[in-house]
Amino acid sequence: MIVYTPPKPAEFIPVIDLAPSFTGDSSACKAVAWEIHKAARDTGFFYISGHGVPRALMDGQLELAREFFSLPLEEKLKVDARHSNCTRGYEAPGVQTLDDGSPPDLKEGFVIGCDLSDDHPYVRAGVPNCGQNQWPQNLPHFRERYEAYIAEMFRVGRHLMGLIAQSLDLPGDYFEDCLREPLFNGRLLKYGPQPVDAAFNQIGAGAHTDWGMITILLQDDVGGLEVQNAAGDWISAPPIPETFVINLGEMVRILTNGLYHSNMHRVRNNHSGRDRYSVPTFFDPDYFYTVRCAPTCMPENGKPDFREMTVGAHIAEMYRKTYGLTA
Repeated sequence: MIVYTPPKPAEFIPVIDLAPSFTGDSSACKAVAWEIHKAARDTGFFYISGHGVPRALMDGQLELAREFFSLPLEEKLKVDARHSNCTRGYEAPGVQTLDDGSPPDLKEGFVIGCDLSDDHPYVRAGVPNCGQNQWPQNLPHFRERYEAYIAEMFRVGRHLMGLIAQSLDLPGDYFEDCLREPLFNGRLLKYGPQPVDAAFNQIGAGAHTDWGMITILLQDDVGGLEVQNAAGDWISAPPIPETFVINLGEMVRILTNGLYHSNMHRVRNNHSGRDRYSVPTFFDPDYFYTVRCAPTCMPENGKPDFREMTVGAHIAEMYRKTYGLTA
């Protein structure tokens, strides 16, 4: 007889090999989707390998971050996000506060999104947080290099959304219509070593959940990412070469009626004297897509625990809370 004992919450974050899901074999896709299902119900975090993104492109994107943050301050301030009507560009340390009530985060950033011209319908209609990126002028091929990376993030993001659909017993193309013009927010981040004069509870990025659907994180070899598991314990998400860290945002909780988790995570600045660089890409459906409970997650009474909302309305509210802005 095997006596039942409750399962333990995860003590580590699993690595999921996506390679079988690119073969076109339906059973292989379902097997990968099942691994995502298990991870999503505990931490909402997992690593992916076998994603097909070239190692040279991954290394090049981290180098792009190093090159940008090595620029003199006056050069970075030429693309200050405060000059942008859609919060794109350079963010000085202390601009963002992810943990409400804590001191500002100890990180430096550069932000891009969908690069929309003034005559784009969304811009002409005044859709919040839509517009043009600011690009540094004194780094050769900076824009081309970043956009090549984002093209791969779109490919991986669409593929992951198909696997998430299958993990919920939905058709693999369930999200296809809302991903024709997906939203994204790309960041280059630099976390310096923890300063000796930091305020109480002031770290690189305060404890928070991500706002959107999925986050695809590239991190260097320094480390510092920590994730809260289902028991409320903090576990490390150390760097693993040639992988991305994937985490699920708050929209996934709405989609699954809380079945899948969007767990707290944070970044602890190191004491090694080295800077840490990371590159998160936040990948979301179209601005006007309404996120609601999936039919396979609907409770018997037909009343989900989470209110449906459009992607745009949700992101605008998160900007307001984090930056004190309306978009």
